[in-house]
Amino acid sequence: MMNAIRPLRCTLVAIAFATSASAYAQAIDPSIASCLKAWGTHPFGPKPKFTTLAVSVKVFGIGGNPSDTVRTKAPALVLVNTGVNVMGGTTLELLNPNGWYCFRSNVNVMGSLNIRADCSAHLASARDGATVLGSNSGDKSVTVLGSTRVELIGCS
Repeated sequence: MMNAIRPLRCTLVAIAFATSASAYAQAIDPSIASCLKAWGTHPFGPKPKFTTLAVSVKVFGIGGNPSDTVRTKAPALVLVNTGVNVMGGTTLELLNPNGWYCFRSNVNVMGSLNIRADCSAHLASARDGATVLGSNSGDKSVTVLGSTRVELIGCS
């Protein structure tokens, strides 16, 4: 009797694991889901594939300026990871006219973040923002004693 139950138990465990793994595989990144909701109509379907733009950390002006300069023929969904800028200036270039850029969030303290985006690119933030003693044209990041500015380029 015990030998007959063991294969049944293994089968039930395998089914439960497969079901939970399948549900996990269908879930999309919460930031991507938030941006897709913000855009409303988009070309990516229910299970979108996306690339991730590397994180940027800049302190006292030391650090890199991330950019996406690849021009795709089809719409490209890009998750822009959290950027941190402290007492310096960062320029983020998003130059794909078919780019759909989803910002996880940005933190800007006593510095400036300049986002240069192609005029045809789509921008959305996964979160609402806050500004304290600064300016934040998109109000979609955290800015303290600094500024965040979006500059559209290539507009006719």
